[in-house]
Amino acid sequence: MKSKSLALNRKTARPLRSVVTKKSSAKNVLVVDVGGTSVKILASGQQERRSFPSGPTLTPKRMVSEVKKLAVGWTHDMVSIGYPGPVIRGRPVAEPHNLGRGWVGFDFAAAFGRPVQVVNDAAMQALGSYKGGKMLFLGLGTGLGTAMVVEGILEPMELGHLPYKKGTYEDYVGRAGLERFGKKKWRRHVADVVALLIAALEPDDTVIGGGNVAKLDVLPPQCRAGDNSNAFRGGFRLWEDEDAAPTSRNRPGQPR
Repeated sequence: MKSKSLALNRKTARPLRSVVTKKSSAKNVLVVDVGGTSVKILASGQQERRSFPSGPTLTPKRMVSEVKKLAVGWTHDMVSIGYPGPVIRGRPVAEPHNLGRGWVGFDFAAAFGRPVQVVNDAAMQALGSYKGGKMLFLGLGTGLGTAMVVEGILEPMELGHLPYKKGTYEDYVGRAGLERFGKKKWRRHVADVVALLIAALEPDDTVIGGGNVAKLDVLPPQCRAGDNSNAFRGGFRLWEDEDAAPTSRNRPGQPR
């Protein structure tokens, strides 16, 4: 499967490992984590995140408007957005399943009036969870979010849509699978899917994150639990070294 690297500056060939290890020099970042049930935000230097409900009527225009109102009093020079869908070259390429329409082609930089980086939400949480080596991230939520960070290079993936039994991985370990099979059988499917992906990808470290990780009574072998707050850390890390950040980030007024 051909994955999409969003963390390697192809012109300089500098990997994201410098983002993970170097500290920012007084950059104020607003991180926006867009989910199917809520949008959560946090800015540099703040301790308490803020949120508002999302849902099937949430358009990108209304998301930006609500974020601006919620972030009043927070200083920020740039924005990171975790998007619940596939992202290529910093732009959503498919509409989200659980939100309103209009996300594909939306100019986030113009709407916020600041430089913006958009990445898949699982990729942003993966980056925030990274400690080194070759890490596999699996996010148990509405679907199955997947990403890898390999020697500092972020590789967003869409493994949840690969075939599994009579459907896809996501059908069995996502929210629909939990509701369909019940918690006990769902846990067995999670253990099976995690074992298959670890065997195929051979990571040094596997992180199970997402909102439903708390529904596991025990973690699968060779895994550690992630935390949704790591998405904010990942959003901050995107800007910690601009030379290593994706070249596709958008700035206000930049041609698209």
